[in-house]
Amino acid sequence: MPKDNPLDHVTRVEVQAGFSLIRAIAGSIILLIGLAGCSENEVPPTGPVADLDSPAAPGSRVPRLTVAPDGTVWMSWVTTQDDGMHLLQASALRDRAWSKPLEVTRGREWFVNWADFPSLLVGDEQFMAAQWLAKHPGGTYAYDVIMSVSADNGQTWSAPFSPHDDGTATEHGFVSLFPAGPGFGAVWLDGRNMAASSDTHASADSGHGHGPGGMTLRSALLDRDGTLREGTELDGLTCDCCQTGAAVTTAGPLVVYRDRDGDEGRDIYFSASREGRWTQETPVAEDGWQIAACPVNGPAIDAVGDTAVTSWFTAAPDPAVRAAFYSDATGNFGPPVEVDRDRPLGRVDSVLLTDGSAVISWVAALDEKRAVIRYRRIWPDGHRGTLNTLAEIPASRASGFPQMAPGGDGLVFAWTAPGESSRVITATAPVPTGR
Repeated sequence: MPKDNPLDHVTRVEVQAGFSLIRAIAGSIILLIGLAGCSENEVPPTGPVADLDSPAAPGSRVPRLTVAPDGTVWMSWVTTQDDGMHLLQASALRDRAWSKPLEVTRGREWFVNWADFPSLLVGDEQFMAAQWLAKHPGGTYAYDVIMSVSADNGQTWSAPFSPHDDGTATEHGFVSLFPAGPGFGAVWLDGRNMAASSDTHASADSGHGHGPGGMTLRSALLDRDGTLREGTELDGLTCDCCQTGAAVTTAGPLVVYRDRDGDEGRDIYFSASREGRWTQETPVAEDGWQIAACPVNGPAIDAVGDTAVTSWFTAAPDPAVRAAFYSDATGNFGPPVEVDRDRPLGRVDSVLLTDGSAVISWVAALDEKRAVIRYRRIWPDGHRGTLNTLAEIPASRASGFPQMAPGGDGLVFAWTAPGESSRVITATAPVPTGR
């Protein structure tokens, strides 16, 4: 397979079983529910949705949105040139216009993937941090997390460094960055325990946190110059290739991810950093989804003050997008809110609003080739607002994971438009009306 094809399988387990199972899930959604249209009153992509001139050139893909402390929305993305050079670029949205793209870094030996892609952290005092993936010699799916920091709002960047020093020719990826005291933190999926395994993923059937060969969740705390202060393992056995998510409440960092147990349960779990220690991994909700492969469909989280919201995809008992609200006061998530059951494919994002409600976005199938980006407002008591459609996109993986962020008095969206030359598309929409 081509070295840098973003449509390549994410991990070895997906090569063996996962992709076919994902296709089967998507196909069953269509076959069981049919193609007759939405079961709810759905607002089409007209009127309030406004195109936003994208700063990304042809060849761009995998956008990621983040919000600076002053409320400015930043977007990062990868542009691949005709000669195979990859550029990590970024731009800020001000007065409904993107700034001239700045270049974070460039390289050829990168691992560029539809589901596992770079991100940017924008802090105070002109601090920024960026992460991407670089191939590690020794294996087809061996790659490392690489980082760089800036002290002048992205004008210059430090020499690259890695938050892990295991040196194994294994997978390291699905990174989430978060502010942490005087520096910043990162969580990622870490395959160092798979180094002694064969060229296929070990089953890790011995149970949660036991035995070699399983993917783990690790965290690191770093100073603003990139110096590693602390590294630790948060979970000894996780799903192999699902996104992680991180947000910071008043009480500290909060991480969500897809867990894996000895019975191949793949539910969403969380851990919180409290007084310098990470809490024991705990289920957000007990969906009971058992799947002997990675669904490549992780959770998304956002926080405001002492509350947070996370959203995720599950196929237990049927395909659905769900969300749950977290409170520092309880240290736990409340009952899940059912966001959508009408042919969802997942690929979620979450925005928590200042009034305590949230907006969730996701991708839903129209048929075997077409899909739509949907979003709706939800409340902690389970109330659901109108189902909204942002845009139609291809159902394939090439569309990636659409992004959403609060911007001004509305929402900012970004996604990949695939084709002979892919292009990052951006748009804005108002926050859906209230109850």
